[in-house]
This record gives sequence, C-alpha cells and structure tokens, in this order.
Amino acid sequence: MSKTKVIEIEPLTRVEGHGKVSIHLDDNNQVHDARLHIVEFRGFERFIRGRPYWEAPMIVQRLCGICPVSHNLAAAKAMDQIVGAPRLTPTAEKIRRLTHYGQIMQSHVLHFFHLCAPDLLFGFDADASMRNVFALINLKPDLAMQAVRMRKFGQEVIRATSGKKIHGACAIPGGVNKNLSIPERDALLKDMDQMKKWAQGALVIARDYTLENLSMIERFATFSSSYLALVREDGALDLYHGALRAMDGGGNLIFDQADYRNYGDFIMEEVKPWSYMKFPFIKMRGRIDGWYRVGPLARLNCSGYIDTPEAAKALVEFKSLTGGRPNHMTLAYHWARMVEVIHCVEKIGELLNDPDLQGEDLAVKGDRAEEGIGVIEAPRGTLIHHYRVDENDLITYCNLIVSTTNNNEAINRAITSVAKSHLSGAPRITDGMLNHIEVAVRAYDPCLSCATHALGQMPLIVEVFDTSGVLIESRTREK
Repeated sequence: MSKTKVIEIEPLTRVEGHGKVSIHLDDNNQVHDARLHIVEFRGFERFIRGRPYWEAPMIVQRLCGICPVSHNLAAAKAMDQIVGAPRLTPTAEKIRRLTHYGQIMQSHVLHFFHLCAPDLLFGFDADASMRNVFALINLKPDLAMQAVRMRKFGQEVIRATSGKKIHGACAIPGGVNKNLSIPERDALLKDMDQMKKWAQGALVIARDYTLENLSMIERFATFSSSYLALVREDGALDLYHGALRAMDGGGNLIFDQADYRNYGDFIMEEVKPWSYMKFPFIKMRGRIDGWYRVGPLARLNCSGYIDTPEAAKALVEFKSLTGGRPNHMTLAYHWARMVEVIHCVEKIGELLNDPDLQGEDLAVKGDRAEEGIGVIEAPRGTLIHHYRVDENDLITYCNLIVSTTNNNEAINRAITSVAKSHLSGAPRITDGMLNHIEVAVRAYDPCLSCATHALGQMPLIVEVFDTSGVLIESRTREK
C-alpha cells in the first residue's frame, strides 16, 4: 500500500466560498479524473418554507454578499407572478434594471481586477506572494485605484436604488420600494464619463491579454459545450429579462425563446454523491451530453447583438476571433466580462437620463397566483428562483438553480483538463501546478456561497489517489 503523504499549502484563493478538489491518477501516474467537491449544505430552499411570500426577496439575498441584488431581483420577479403583476410600471422596471446593471458592473470589476488580475498580469507560475491584490496595489497602484473606484460606483448605484450597498431593499413583489431622486441621479451622473473611459481601458486589458496569449488560451481548459442564456425577443443581450436560448457547440439552436416559467420542461437537475451541488442538464440532450455553460461567455455566444454602441462594437470584435462561431475558450470569460462592463456602464448612463426614474407609481397588483418563477442573468450566469405559495400566503416550495450550479459540470471538466495537462506524470505537485487548477476555477467566477451553505469553513484539499483508491498524496490549506 502506498504511503500517504500530506503537505500543507495555502487555501483555494480568490474565489467566493470554499471548495475541495480531488485528482485521481492511474498506475502510470496519469490523471484520469478530477473533481470539485462542495461539501457544504445550502439550507435556504428549506428554511424559506413557511415564510410569507413578501419576505422572500429580502431573505434570499442573504445567500450572498457579492451578488445579493441578483437574488433579490430573481425572487421579486417570481413574486410578481404571485401578486398578479406580469407587467411593472415603467419606473419600477427601470429602477430594477438600474440596480441590476450596477450589480453586474461592480461584481465583474471585483472579479477581474482583484481576483484574476494577479494571474493575468504576473503569471500563473508567479510566486504566491505576487498572486494577490496587494501585489497589484504595490506594482500597479493606478490600476488598483481605478478598480476600487469603478466598483465603488457600481455599489453607489445599488445604494441609491436599494438604500444600502449590500442587502438593500430595492425590489418587492410587484415593483420597487423607491424611485431615484434628482440629487441621487446627479451624484451618479458626474462620474459617468470617467466610468466609460475606465471601462474601455479594462476591455483593452482583457482583449489584449487574450490575443497576446491566444496559443496558450486555446489549449487551457478549452472544450466544446452547449450554452444557455436569456435573450431578448430579437436575440439581443438582455441581462434583466427575456426568454431562454440554448445552443450547442457548433452554434446550432437547441431551443429558443423558451418561456422561463416553463424551465422544468427544458432543464433537469442530477444529484451526485460526492457534492451537495446539483448538476443541471438540458432534458432533450440527456444527462451525458446535456450539460452546458452559463455566464458572460455563454451570454455573448447566445446573443445576436448588444443594443449599446460601444458594447456592440466590442461584441463584434469578440465574435470575430472565432469567425462568428461559439467561443469555447474558458479564459475568454474574462474578455466577455469586460464587454458586459461596458454594456452596463452605457445602460446606467441611459437610465440616469430617463425621467421615469423619478416616477411615483412604484408597484402594481392583480389576480393572485399560487406559483411564481423568476429568472435573471446574474453576474455569473442564469439564475432561477421557483416558489409556490399557499392560501395563507406562506411559501410551501422553493427551488433555486444558481449560476455556479449551472456551471458545475463545466468547472469539473476544466479542472480535469488542466490537471491532465499539468499534473500527469509529474513526480511531485508544485504550487504553480495547483495555481493552474485554481486559474481554471476562477475563470468561471464561481460563487460557492450561493451554490451551497453550511456553518463553518472548509479548506482546499487536493488529494491524489491511485487506481485502487488508495490516497497517495494530499495537500491541505486552512484559511
């Protein structure tokens, strides 16, 4: 029996949440399997039951401190159906959109500059002391300050529409809590020109990195997949509302303009014994071939065009890299995020100049229903909230399919691909090798806090097994 070797390393870094990776090798020391384990338990689907339906938008946003707006809006969209409000007032919808664009902007900026930039700027194999935001601050202080101010702007948009930057109270069943005052509008407008310039600069960084390292990026965790996203009726990118579109790796539509209230007709969830995260798949393609990707890369692949001018030009350039075919490069997620940042900044500018934001008609109600389904494009991808409510206004059923859950299979495939490329045959595991695996995980910007929930924290554990299942090496890093 092989002797178990345990070496401590630092934790899985620069992601939201905690995870575990296991890598399985055969007798020839070749990787044949790798898995991302999420062993925490998410209890929100259970303890939301029995609560009054109007509490859901406020409660479920506590899933996460990074993207609470996404959960607030998805739950509110579901509750719109419960209270009989299929169409909101112009003020309510535009306030929701404004806060949503601020949310996506700040989340993308946080991820790109604070979590991923150390890898992109200093190299995947750089010393661990360099792969963090402090090195970015020391070596590129202007860029670091730009990132802080861009994220602050997005959070100020959220504060203005929700009352506070984190876990605010923007959306309610049938509408919103408040409009945007003139002073609040003007305070945001004064920074718009600077935000547009910085967004363009961030796009250039992401685009140039991709093009300058294309030969590596084409090989790094790149694989064909299907994609899922919301699109507008005319096929345009729409981060707040739309219908479901899915396409295969060749760009052929699997389904299009599917009413997301019928998501159960198109998507199923599989459970595997080694993770609390589910594995969604497209029904008509089956468990083996039905997995898909969501998020910025999927949204750009699925969208025909973008309706803001600078983002539209950026999308054309992005799609030209693959001749209009779907882009399967995992590291192209970074470029796609910066295209969306430009789009969000442009949309925020449009909305701030819209007088409907000062409207007084904030909410509507109609015929009561017992079931509601809300779907939105969260920063990390398609987010589904599904509720049922009884005659006493209490929630009896809740199912959440979060963005990271939709990407679960893809993340596992990315880990396996990188492990095979960098660990197979290696006499020992190095810190640089492990960081390559983490780079693949970070490309998806996973929010493990959204995907699963439990008390306590979990370290990163990388375990190497032989074909008989004997643990031959383990590296553990406690936070």
